[in-house]
Amino acid sequence: MRQSSTRRARRERRTAGTSTAAAPAYVTRNIPYYDFLDEDALVRIEQQADWLLQENGIEFRDDPKALELWKGAGADVQGTRVRLPNGLARELLKTAPKEFTQHARNPARSVQIGGKHSVFAPAYGAPFVRCLDEGRRYGTLDDLKNLVKLTYMLPSLHHSGHVTCEPCDTPVNKRHMDMLLAHFTLSDKPVLGAITEQSRAEDCVAMARIVFGTEFMQDKCVIMGNVNTNSPLLVDKVVTQAIQTYCGNGQGIVVVPFILGGAMGPVTTAASVAQALAEGMACGAFSQIVRPGAPFVLGNFLSSMSLKSGAPTFGMPEPVMSNYAIGQLTRRLGVPLRCGGSLTASKMPDAQGAFESADSMHSTVMAGAHFILHSAGWLESGLVTGYEKLVQDADRLGAYQVMVAGMATDENALARDAYLEVEPAGHFLGCAHTLANYETAFYEAALSNSESFEQWSDEGAKDSAARANERWKQMLNEYQAPAMDEAKREELEAYVNQRKGSMEDAWY
Repeated sequence: MRQSSTRRARRERRTAGTSTAAAPAYVTRNIPYYDFLDEDALVRIEQQADWLLQENGIEFRDDPKALELWKGAGADVQGTRVRLPNGLARELLKTAPKEFTQHARNPARSVQIGGKHSVFAPAYGAPFVRCLDEGRRYGTLDDLKNLVKLTYMLPSLHHSGHVTCEPCDTPVNKRHMDMLLAHFTLSDKPVLGAITEQSRAEDCVAMARIVFGTEFMQDKCVIMGNVNTNSPLLVDKVVTQAIQTYCGNGQGIVVVPFILGGAMGPVTTAASVAQALAEGMACGAFSQIVRPGAPFVLGNFLSSMSLKSGAPTFGMPEPVMSNYAIGQLTRRLGVPLRCGGSLTASKMPDAQGAFESADSMHSTVMAGAHFILHSAGWLESGLVTGYEKLVQDADRLGAYQVMVAGMATDENALARDAYLEVEPAGHFLGCAHTLANYETAFYEAALSNSESFEQWSDEGAKDSAARANERWKQMLNEYQAPAMDEAKREELEAYVNQRKGSMEDAWY
């Protein structure tokens, strides 16, 4: 049997990938969290984190202003070592919002971070990109723009991110402006800003002011920075200055201890989770010293590693357990969480990439993460953003979105009218209830092929990667930029041109 033309057209519409106004701007959770640890285990980890903060302390280097702020808040500061009296971090964190809105250029795409909500964002920070046609190569500004367009068009990606790939063909000291300009003009979803140097963070806040207005940004979050501590137990000026720049201007900060067990943390998962909690709490407390009430997201990026080669491993049981644990701990702390993503060490969008990403992402969702960077596109332990992987992962994110919404049990869901219509040993395919619900009853993955072998063969016998390759190309061919006020666009471009013209190119 061949597909009917109607069915084929319906499938083509589903696989077009065009984001619509009806698509939800973020995920709202209606199912329970998975609590992995019992009360005793949680208390032990919390006590370990408190011990690290009070007795061992955390280094805050290269930023004298940060040390002065800590002294004023009551910390014990000896040189660059900062020790927090028991309870100080938790007391300071009481002013951090449990839930906040990050506003998008298009208000319909603003997201809620925290509470019962989750936000999916694409891969971040890869210097390389990969696609089936050209293989693995350094990312360019054109690649970054393509990935921004694809992220904009994928309804299950709610946030545009920032460094979807590094545009390695543009100067290091200027590319942050090129990237943010692309995000603001090619998409209207929420964004992140640069963090690698304070002036670059300031550029991003200034560009956000052009788009949103100074008055609007006084009490509303429109841009966030995403930073990593220098684990173990070191916070450098990249982090503290990013916090001062973003939080000091009323914007948000995501702070993520990046720990490979056995390298930047102990090989035992509980110790590394406690270390991540301590580092995150210290940075969250510092954000509230800078500006009480500033949006803060506590992150955890804990990976196992091969103790034979030193290579990071993803989708393994230890980081999966850490996702569950940190979810429980941040709920007790009362702050939003970033962890996990569709993580894999695979070099290709293959079976390894699929099962490692699925295990990592499933635990991320069930743990209750609120802001999920690296939700789609991640390959090769974060060194590569894959075009095919981006759309493959986004397909699965749509399934997670359906799952966390929960199961309806209303009158329509229980379908009594269908049983009244269909006789015993009959079938439901043609009944009125099925006809009324068939378009929305089941999630249909755009990139999965469930047709017969003959139909699949007739359509080219394509595997998942080949179908994903066709999909992203089709999407880029159909891309249409979202509307933008022309005066704001011109002001943004003028700012970027003026700033870039004021400095020499730097390539490192």
